[in-house]
Amino acid sequence: MSVALQTRFTPEDLLIMPGGSRHELVDGKLVELNSSDFCSFVAHRIYCLLRSYSNDHWPAWVLPEGTTYSCFPNSPCTVRKADVSVLRLERLTANEAQTIGHMLIAPDLVVIVSSPWDLVYGLDKKIHDFLAAGVTLVWEVNPKLHTVVVHRRDGTGICLDETDEITGESVLPGFSCRVSEFFRLTTT
Repeated sequence: MSVALQTRFTPEDLLIMPGGSRHELVDGKLVELNSSDFCSFVAHRIYCLLRSYSNDHWPAWVLPEGTTYSCFPNSPCTVRKADVSVLRLERLTANEAQTIGHMLIAPDLVVIVSSPWDLVYGLDKKIHDFLAAGVTLVWEVNPKLHTVVVHRRDGTGICLDETDEITGESVLPGFSCRVSEFFRLTTT
């Protein structure tokens, strides 16, 4: 397989190609992902908050940056990444838990931390793809503005600023924190 000559790819191609981990696949086309150190920090901070809550209160896999999903029934040549994702254990079978490669089941919550290089159209398409695949909640986190837009599968949503509380709704019942916690630079 020559990456330079090939213009359409499959989810399997993405797993074996050099540098494939830096890409998503949208309708068979490679889309390079770029991030910043602060975006990665924010994603890790959210991961730690959700994982800590899940460990103590709700059985779920909280998956970090880099987890890939091929769970788009209307687009089999699409692979998306979440910066953080949550998959409730009650939905996960033993076979799905041992998947090698891309996750084939849609998560319950997806966190997308927008980077300075993201285009609005690309973010909107990614959010739409995840919601159409059955994701209950998508948190679109903007590190520059310190905001989170909550997108729900039913089409409703809300924009929160750093003074607002964000909750896990039905995905992680009881989880809540101030949005500012996502952006806090210190642990004290």
